[in-house]
Amino acid sequence: MSTLYVSEQGAHIEKEYQKLVVTKEDETLAAVPASEVTSVVLVGNVGVTTPAVGFLLDRNIPLVYLSSHGKLRGRLVGATARNIELRHQQYRRANDPAFCLAVSRAIVRGKLENYRVRARRMADGRPPTESADIEQAIDAAVRAPDLATLRGNEGVGTKAYFAVLRATLQHDLGFAKRVRRPPTDPVNALLSLGYTLLGENLFAALEIVGLDPYDGFYHADKYGRPALALDLLEEFRAIIVDSLVLQLINREIIGAGDFQKAQDAEHGVFLNRHGLQRFFHHYSARLNTEVLHPYHRQRWSYLKTFEVQARLLRQVIEGKLPEYIPFRVQ
Repeated sequence: MSTLYVSEQGAHIEKEYQKLVVTKEDETLAAVPASEVTSVVLVGNVGVTTPAVGFLLDRNIPLVYLSSHGKLRGRLVGATARNIELRHQQYRRANDPAFCLAVSRAIVRGKLENYRVRARRMADGRPPTESADIEQAIDAAVRAPDLATLRGNEGVGTKAYFAVLRATLQHDLGFAKRVRRPPTDPVNALLSLGYTLLGENLFAALEIVGLDPYDGFYHADKYGRPALALDLLEEFRAIIVDSLVLQLINREIIGAGDFQKAQDAEHGVFLNRHGLQRFFHHYSARLNTEVLHPYHRQRWSYLKTFEVQARLLRQVIEGKLPEYIPFRVQ
């Protein structure tokens, strides 16, 4: 089971029997059995027929729209059963400062501990000089008295981690620091696209278990922001997206020739068509990589692990688990 990415400009998705068929000017580019698709992502000027949309909605397969620059435009999902009592529990928990702080500490601790592991791996097993800052951030985060302080602790650890990542890049693509809106260089463009796709994966996982992806505990509520999906995203940033970006650049799978600058400054730097195809291929492979879950001690794909973490969070909300247990890489 995987995501169908379509970035060929001018292409269309059609439905033929139990398949999704991608065509362009009467040429078939791909034909995929619907049973193998968990979601569909359209990038830029890509169309989808009404029968295909109905087909996806009936099977509860999300249809995600990205701009040609990789920015999320929206998503279309079918009507699903709603566990209203679970949603009420979630909303009550989101209004409980003590509960929000406890879950947020766990989320940030998991994120920073994964940063620590990734930093050591990037430094060939030797603790880099920035490790002290990451360690201090972890120690401070578990004792943070409020969310504002916790966000400050996270910021310290994140800054130290990105210094290690920058030093590990083997090709100078202009990456000085994390810049989001817009990404100003190829590395930031890859990170932004990866985080967007990862957020969509976690959004879907939360919906599967019955939680509202928009009402979170760590990220502040803002109109249109899927705060809970962003909460879960934190612990997976380094191990899914950052490690993939480092691999793609250092192994020269993606290089400077796979990017272009937008005509307007608002959109910065983004992947061209060939770069997108490479990135989607490797991102999909990363999601299907099997890993040992540290809590359940079973091997699942990362895609399945997203759902497992969403279920752990649901159990905490329902009072069936005493605390949230973030996914920590081994």
